[in-house]
Amino acid sequence: MFSGNPEEIRSVFRRLHNSESLPDFTDLNRILDAVNKTLSNENPLIRPRDSSREPGGLVLLNQNITTVIVPDLHARTGYITSLIDLEISGKSVLERIAEGSLQVLCVGDGFHSEARGAERWRRALKEYKGGFRRHKNMDEEMKEGLSLMAMVMILKASFPDGFHFLKGNHENVANEEGEGNRPFGKYAWEGQMVRDWFLEFPGEDMLKSWADFEAALPLLAVGNRFLVSHAEPRKFYSRERLIEYRGDDELIFDFIWTGNGEAEEGSVNLMLEHYLGTDSPGALYFGGHRPVKGLYALRAGNRYVQIHNPERYIAAVLESGRDPDPFRDIRSIEGEIS
Repeated sequence: MFSGNPEEIRSVFRRLHNSESLPDFTDLNRILDAVNKTLSNENPLIRPRDSSREPGGLVLLNQNITTVIVPDLHARTGYITSLIDLEISGKSVLERIAEGSLQVLCVGDGFHSEARGAERWRRALKEYKGGFRRHKNMDEEMKEGLSLMAMVMILKASFPDGFHFLKGNHENVANEEGEGNRPFGKYAWEGQMVRDWFLEFPGEDMLKSWADFEAALPLLAVGNRFLVSHAEPRKFYSRERLIEYRGDDELIFDFIWTGNGEAEEGSVNLMLEHYLGTDSPGALYFGGHRPVKGLYALRAGNRYVQIHNPERYIAAVLESGRDPDPFRDIRSIEGEIS
């Protein structure tokens, strides 16, 4: 499963996408173990170590290859199957990751179908209040979320240097308060429902392993003339503090929860200058978190680019050695929207 063979990965992903059943929990535990080992042993040239010798919160992307930025996934398995087959310069994304000529960066938010599954969430809430004696709707929701995240974990374990997934505010399977996380609920009691579903079915051990995975995710990626985080940074944070991110509640919160209009004025410009230097006037900062209409929206003096459209599959394809251009570089991915 972690051989890195594109055809084997495609086959696994097709099964996950087309299956009407929950992923096998034994397989999921194996995938979780593999990805957690991968995250704890990241290349220190890509994720500089903190003072405890653990990978820090910063990803230093390869400056010399194409980068594909993918916004919030929200349990859309079709997003990943469409992404890996997207052709760029005559080869698929998956083939180019495998050969090392391209890297993929996801901005986070794997769980929760949100508005797409709003009615199902309401039905699942009734199941939850009934003690999960019936759980068809919740199982359908979790099938999508678990299958999507299994794909993410397989890609990370297969291509540690070429595939990265940042932490978003929905990466809080334990629905905890603290460590930058906040309990989540929008269309139902999604955070608590997911936590209690884990405890009821796959069990506490998987819940803990999943929470370990989320806690090990980085927050900020530095590329060739661009930065990426899940949300707009609430304020400026230095490289040193990003690397020492573990347990820093304020910092983690500010990179995953900041809404439109909540960031300090100038924070994006300060971040771009600090991480990329004053000689990159055309550099841009990319993120998701809040939905947009169309392909993107611009904020912070047109230097912060939001690319999360819940109704479309979108990717920013950034070639190395040139300034990013949202009009040129951001595109829809063809494929079934599901």
